[in-house]
Amino acid sequence: PPKAAAETVPMAPMRRLVVGLLLAFAAVASGFRALGRMGPAGSSRVAAIRMMPIGVPKVAYRAPGNQQADWVDLYNRLYRERILFLGQQIDDEITNQMIGVMLYLDAEDNNKPISMYINSPGGSVTSGFAIFDTMHHIKCDVSTINIGLAASMGSLLLVGGTKGKRLALPHSRTMIHQPGTGQSAIRGQASDIKVEAERVLAIRDKVVNYYAKLTGNSKEKVRVDLDRDNFFSAQEALAYGMIDRVIETTKI
Repeated sequence: PPKAAAETVPMAPMRRLVVGLLLAFAAVASGFRALGRMGPAGSSRVAAIRMMPIGVPKVAYRAPGNQQADWVDLYNRLYRERILFLGQQIDDEITNQMIGVMLYLDAEDNNKPISMYINSPGGSVTSGFAIFDTMHHIKCDVSTINIGLAASMGSLLLVGGTKGKRLALPHSRTMIHQPGTGQSAIRGQASDIKVEAERVLAIRDKVVNYYAKLTGNSKEKVRVDLDRDNFFSAQEALAYGMIDRVIETTKI
């Protein structure tokens, strides 16, 4: 009997390990079942199974002096080639990212141009002006290229590129209009509404001045054209003075 008891002693740690693993798996399985029962905003509806997003593509890049290449996301690789993408609604987050990259590239070498590819529906006027001012603050040229849609504040960034380096693809569209108050209507006391209305009108006058100066059109014409959503094809944007050249392809 003492011998049998001695043989069972080494099994106790193993049992504890097995029991611990079983409890851990049970907790994980319970968590997944709870997630499956949770719907939007914590409702009890069964949520639809969605595929995991692919994420940002990565490419191999070997920095100077390194023996091996590292995997970096595609946009960071393009930043190294001085290429920026504005492919979403303009908000504070994307604005801060683009300003940071432009300042870094200008400090690195202000003799090489920066290429900004635009496919944006517009967005915040304040954020857009921040990008616009930075484009004119840095010393290097900023070439703007409309690859899909440059609407609202996106069109002002397109027009704000370096003269002679504002481009557009053949099927791109550009849309201009006067600034608005955003998604929510102006509310409050009469004096508050008056102040907000005066602010929007001041922004409109500033936008009119920029479009007129950068396109070569008169302020009166620009003010009329901004009255409603006004869409331009690539050729029409060229004739209006918003771009300097349409990038034509010879492969079709």
